[in-house]
Amino acid sequence: MNVPHGIRAPAGDIPPLHWQGGAVDCAACGYAALRELPGEAGCEPGHACMQDAYARRIDRFFRWHPELVNWHLGHPYFEVRAIAARHADVFRLPPLIADPDETVRLQLALRLPQAHLAQLADDPHREVRIRVAQRLEPSALVAMRTDPDYGVREWVARRLPVALLPLMASDPDRVVRTRVAERVEMPALLRLAGDVEAEVRRVAATRLPLPLLARLVDDPDWRVRWEVACRADLRALKPLLADPDAEVRAMARERLQASGAAQEPVVRIPPPAGASHG
Repeated sequence: MNVPHGIRAPAGDIPPLHWQGGAVDCAACGYAALRELPGEAGCEPGHACMQDAYARRIDRFFRWHPELVNWHLGHPYFEVRAIAARHADVFRLPPLIADPDETVRLQLALRLPQAHLAQLADDPHREVRIRVAQRLEPSALVAMRTDPDYGVREWVARRLPVALLPLMASDPDRVVRTRVAERVEMPALLRLAGDVEAEVRRVAATRLPLPLLARLVDDPDWRVRWEVACRADLRALKPLLADPDAEVRAMARERLQASGAAQEPVVRIPPPAGASHG
């Protein structure tokens, strides 16, 4: 391996390895002249090297030489293309939308301007589509609400304009419907208060108008009834004094006993979902 002395790589670090396998050969590198320059004006095998298979060394090389980045967006090694895409001028990125490697396209999803970002909305890799859902203008997200991956749809539900959220109220995934319940307005919120999943109903119970909470006093899940006990009008609390769950009874009793001093719901943090409870 033709590697000069003075390498700054820490002891025990990954040995230099050419991205095609074998040793790093400075004499065969197109940037061999950089070895004669000091510090960050040059390059260092094992520390800052574009031939290396190790992404950190490639990234460091481009940080030292940002003027070279744009010329390596078509490099045959995907790590070089991905790291170049991280640093290149944004207007140079659109041709990489069809890049065969998802690592490259992921960098595009983090940097492309809105005018081009939507072209990645149907990317075959879920992580790319998730990044698109995190960055795309909310008004442009409606086409992604039926994405096959629940993680993508969850981000859509977090960011879709509230007026369009009812379109996702029947999503097949519990987590997505929970995100919808956190933001959607009436009357779609009331529909989610009757969801088959207790966590969705619980979130709905934290946001329903107070007069409507009475319909949840007989909910089969104690966490939903506990939210009702925390927020419902005082006249709706009396049935909860006989609730089968001690925590629910205690909250209803506390609210009723405090009713002479304050009419506002008492805020409490419920036990986490799925906790063992008698």
